[in-house]
Amino acid sequence: MLYYYANTGHKIGLDRVKRAVALLKALNDKGVETRLLVNDFRAGLAARELGLRDYVTIEGVMDIDAIADTGDSIIMDTPEDDRGRIQKYCSDFSHVFRFANSSEDEVRVSEVLFKPECDDENCIEALIVDSMYESSEPKKERVLFFLSDADYDKEILSNKEFFQNAGMELLLGNYFFVKYEDELAEIFERLHEAEEYEDLLKTSSHIVTASGQTALEAHVCGAKVVYINTAREDIIPLSVIKGLDIPVIEGFNRAAYEGVDKNQKSEKTLNFSVDQISDQLIDRLKS
Repeated sequence: MLYYYANTGHKIGLDRVKRAVALLKALNDKGVETRLLVNDFRAGLAARELGLRDYVTIEGVMDIDAIADTGDSIIMDTPEDDRGRIQKYCSDFSHVFRFANSSEDEVRVSEVLFKPECDDENCIEALIVDSMYESSEPKKERVLFFLSDADYDKEILSNKEFFQNAGMELLLGNYFFVKYEDELAEIFERLHEAEEYEDLLKTSSHIVTASGQTALEAHVCGAKVVYINTAREDIIPLSVIKGLDIPVIEGFNRAAYEGVDKNQKSEKTLNFSVDQISDQLIDRLKS
């Protein structure tokens, strides 16, 4: 059994579970028995909405071995401090994979790292986007804004001057509060529910986002993407976004946004598909 632990929450959003679902679906299609581990109930519901039904909720990275048995394999996708537990995991489990949290992140014990850019034998180069976004669908002329699945600090409301009269429609996050939605309705042309995420990404002509994972997914969908670089944690390095020729705005700078060619559509593609990445992972599991 392969267990994949993805850390999420009302302060950091669901980006890790989105790439977890993408990879696990690809592995399941190839006969690999997997199970998703999440640390909050909402993440499990989101995984189901994205097409993965089987998940288990645990407290955090320290509790993976409460579910996985000796001889199983695990994937860790989390910024949490494991307090040295990875040493035990590498001893107890057949294979341990870990997503790097920065370009400087290196192998700590004997695990294999997933990194967006790498040339090391102890690493798998991985930018993971669900294959469901690869299908071409007709686009509706709309400028869709998606901050993240979380806006704990009300970042959108704090920068309402950026959005007012910008003709944007807002895709709500899974962790947004109801009363907050009422305030946001006064700023945007229209609000869309979080459950519409997949459909809106596939059918929107223009997508503005502060989520690197969403930027990749929108890019694969064929949308014209603008990425807003903020101080929030992002699992996709800025160098990757820029390498795909996606326009980048530093913060909620309306003048900079107005100066960007929003009709620019990048023709660059990701180096690897999730299908190819899953093949590499399976090869490692066989070794």
